[in-house]
Amino acid sequence: MRVLAEPERAQGVPACPNLSSRLLLAWIRWQARRRNARTPQNPVPMVESLVPESLRDENAAQAAFLAALRKAMDTPSFPTRLSSLGIRKVLSLSVPGAAGSMQARLYLPYGRVRGAVLYLHGGGFVHCGLNSHHGLCCRLARVSGAAVLLPDYRLAPEHPYPAAADDALCALRWLADLSARLWGGKVAVAGDSAGGNLSAVLAQDGAAGHGPVPALQLLYYPSLYGAQVFPSHELYAEGYFLSRASMQWYGDQYIAREEDWAAPRFVPGLKPDLSGLAPAVIVTAECDPMRDEGAAYAEALRQAGVPVQYKCYRGALHGFLNFYALMPNGKAALRLGGRALRKAFAR
Repeated sequence: MRVLAEPERAQGVPACPNLSSRLLLAWIRWQARRRNARTPQNPVPMVESLVPESLRDENAAQAAFLAALRKAMDTPSFPTRLSSLGIRKVLSLSVPGAAGSMQARLYLPYGRVRGAVLYLHGGGFVHCGLNSHHGLCCRLARVSGAAVLLPDYRLAPEHPYPAAADDALCALRWLADLSARLWGGKVAVAGDSAGGNLSAVLAQDGAAGHGPVPALQLLYYPSLYGAQVFPSHELYAEGYFLSRASMQWYGDQYIAREEDWAAPRFVPGLKPDLSGLAPAVIVTAECDPMRDEGAAYAEALRQAGVPVQYKCYRGALHGFLNFYALMPNGKAALRLGGRALRKAFAR
């Protein structure tokens, strides 16, 4: 397994984004220039630049900013009806959460369903949801041959740590019961970014006897180490879609108490003993400040004797899965994860 695979890492030189990534970055910068034309002296981080400047002003209401951010980031990159054509059925339902029921979608592929996947969306624990990750879950269900559950877990800052982790555990327990009745009993956890964090936490919960033990943990560019600093954090701190400033802001929204920055169910990468965890597939993007977190966790799992498949996509940006309709790497990463899930459920 190659963890520090790219020569750019050792030399401290940023890699060049691939063509589709450069086109996305150019479009985002163009949008930001249009919105910030009247205040060019106050550029904003890449992700937040999708929100109108008037709602990012210091004096703007936090509620208005969050509403605008969530609306902008819960938009699918591909028409949802077209995405759904590749699978048999999409069900809208309610599932148990730690503080009551949550809205969710259940994606059922054609043919015999083997196993079930809990997919936990990214968005820094603050945004994204059932729409932003609809197409992604459709593709994952089609390739894996498994049922995929996408829950709308509670978001920060209204619901700080450990709300998202607690909701995810409740959803996994519900899905494991359903899978035991209908699809052979096996479950897996998967997620991107903040959802990758939650998936790693659930795998550790299962190993500790606090929840179902997943057959696989599929982590896409996960956030795993809390406040610990890695070289990629600085190497890709600005200008690569997700910024270092954005990472800090997201963490501040989710973590309300200073002591929780080191909480085990927020910082799964710092668990002293990783032995006995579910096999893992970890996918990272080369031009991503969080790249080294996924690489470090893959190496730590391997050292602990956990089977690991690690893949870093050259020239890709954080969040490239959401742009799978435009980015070949996004489709490839979903195929890789889906095939790994199919294999795990076939054992």
